[in-house]
Amino acid sequence: MFVGNSNSTATNRTVTESEQNSRFREWYENHRGIIVKISKSFTNTIQDQQDLIQEISVQLWKSVPSFRDKCKESTWIYRVALNTAIAWSRKEKRQKNKERNFADDAFIFSQQENPENKRLDWLFEQLRKLDVVDRSLLLLHLEGQSYSEIAGILGTTEKNVGVKLSRLRKKLSQTATRDGI
Repeated sequence: MFVGNSNSTATNRTVTESEQNSRFREWYENHRGIIVKISKSFTNTIQDQQDLIQEISVQLWKSVPSFRDKCKESTWIYRVALNTAIAWSRKEKRQKNKERNFADDAFIFSQQENPENKRLDWLFEQLRKLDVVDRSLLLLHLEGQSYSEIAGILGTTEKNVGVKLSRLRKKLSQTATRDGI
């Protein structure tokens, strides 16, 4: 389903702990938004979101020595974050058993009620209802990833990405119309 870590033997250079820490900090500072968006789309509460961000961060740090510059850093981070989020949601089995905690969401978005926030909340709610593959696909698309990059991250073809995205757009459009969004 997902492309695993690239344990290529092309480079057998050992990464020092200092290099690992430095690269991780750089990745985290430059791409924290990816981690937050993925964690938000896979969790229902602030506590779960914080737990998943921490788990993704640990896995990302552990993955630094495996990174071989064969893809963009952001692609690697998406791959690690999505695989971690999927494993976390399966392990926790919280996804389908918990009601969305609107008090927690209000804390995150302690901004004024406005139509843009409502649409964003609605979108994250719809993302959480999708199966993990469709959720990952749509999230990557919304982040501006190309069909080629999405296919590489998810281990599928560009054509399959296009077909699934077309179906997801149609489904979301119908749901948005029904919900008055």
